[in-house]
Amino acid sequence: MAEIINMPRLSDTMEEGTVTKWFKKIGDLVKEGDILAEIETDKATMEFESFQEGELLHIGISEGNSAPVDSLLAIIGKKGEDISTMINQDLNKKDEQNEIDSKKENIKKSDNNDQILIPDDIEIIKMPRLSDTMEEGTVAKWNIKVGDKVQEGDILADIETDKATMEFESFNSGILLHIGVNEGESAKVDDVLAIIGNSKIDQKVIDKIITSSIKSDEKTFDNKEQPKIESISKDIEEEPKIDIRKENKIEKPENGRILVSPLAKKIASEKGIKLSQIKGTGDGGRIIKRDVSQFDFSQKMPLEIALPKGVEKYTEIPNSSMRKAIAKRLSLSKNTAPHYYLSVEFDMDNAIGFRNQFNSLPDTKISFNDIILKASALALKKHPKVNSLWKDESIIQFSHVHLGVAVAVEDGLVVPVLKFADEMDVRQIGTVVKDFSARAKEKKLKPMELEGSTFTVSNLGMFDIIEFTSIINQPNSAILSIGSIISKPVVKNGQVVVGNVMKLTLACDHRSVDGVTGSLFLQTLRNYIENPITMLV
Repeated sequence: MAEIINMPRLSDTMEEGTVTKWFKKIGDLVKEGDILAEIETDKATMEFESFQEGELLHIGISEGNSAPVDSLLAIIGKKGEDISTMINQDLNKKDEQNEIDSKKENIKKSDNNDQILIPDDIEIIKMPRLSDTMEEGTVAKWNIKVGDKVQEGDILADIETDKATMEFESFNSGILLHIGVNEGESAKVDDVLAIIGNSKIDQKVIDKIITSSIKSDEKTFDNKEQPKIESISKDIEEEPKIDIRKENKIEKPENGRILVSPLAKKIASEKGIKLSQIKGTGDGGRIIKRDVSQFDFSQKMPLEIALPKGVEKYTEIPNSSMRKAIAKRLSLSKNTAPHYYLSVEFDMDNAIGFRNQFNSLPDTKISFNDIILKASALALKKHPKVNSLWKDESIIQFSHVHLGVAVAVEDGLVVPVLKFADEMDVRQIGTVVKDFSARAKEKKLKPMELEGSTFTVSNLGMFDIIEFTSIINQPNSAILSIGSIISKPVVKNGQVVVGNVMKLTLACDHRSVDGVTGSLFLQTLRNYIENPITMLV
């Protein structure tokens, strides 16, 4: 019976493949292990070998064309075998998708033509945009149920965004007539969240209201249970004993290179078999999977050990809304902003003395991070080119300094903003940062506290990280990465002494911040941090 060969997934991130070359044509005889085609993935161009034997009856993807994983690549079977049904099934899949798209369009047109009369007291509540980067929200909890009376200011629901879980209050009074997004489900911004009113309306009218109000047909998740975290185990088949006396180097015969399929080569390597010991039965003497599987291990050297037998396990964890949003924003930043990095090393002896003196005062405690934030704010005032954002037609340089402070939370990273940080003293900065950190972990930050940054600081020094680079938090033009303070030999006044130093790295968007501009900013920052008393003047 004919076998359908689908576009294989040749890498863990592969979503589609491009056929760069076919080694067989329709009508050719195919043996197990023969190379059918070269397929270009997102990572490399690889040879794809056949696991079936027979005649190549059909090619579904021509050379140079691309198709998603699991698309019909080829059909192999007996000569003269009827494969029309298989081809038609593949065509039907494409037709079904086109029909679905067509039905969606017809529904939209029909809905536009259907005029519905919505009572004046009916209010449609849509999924709000609770942060500047929010594209979808998940209803964590409903505090009101259908039929309950709602007053203006009542908390309708707790909504999880890409940054935090926030309480969403009603701006209308009436009766909750309909809930559009159930607990645990997600919806795009502006999708129907609820309907509030005083008039009783039937379900048909509600359905028409919803249909006419939805801006997008698709939700991020289907109205099904979220995929549960699964632990998957697979027993590893016990492998034959291997020879450890000599390395398994691939040797070429005297008449040229060894012809071997990628799969056969891999299996031979895993089993410790020299390719020169195997006789190939494929085209032109090519070594294929069958040849390796049938290899006589009595030919091997006598010194052997048993391979361990174990269990492969992994846990699959669904990505949260926050994690998906972080991934999208960081990928966009890295791919659109031409990053470059400037690394410096600061003398921290004076900063350590300054902090110790400061903390000796009653009811006062500041951190090195507070000192760096204050110094950064003052330096940005003198270098507005760094305190900027890139636009296609212009560069905006800010006169105010709003510092974004990266805070790690369970689901990823949030960046609350210190508004007018240059006008705060070190103690005020320390107090606000501690408050932000505590509320970030509890998902209690307000949307306005996460917006408007002009520059960002990320500190991993408390984790003993000496030096690192960060991805720019767009729309900022730069981000400062702070490492830990370490003691090491340094030269002072011509003498080698033990000093305390800290490494900082400035990541810049080269479109708006040139190398000299970034360097001058770091010089000013150095002056403040190495002479912290100047920040009080």
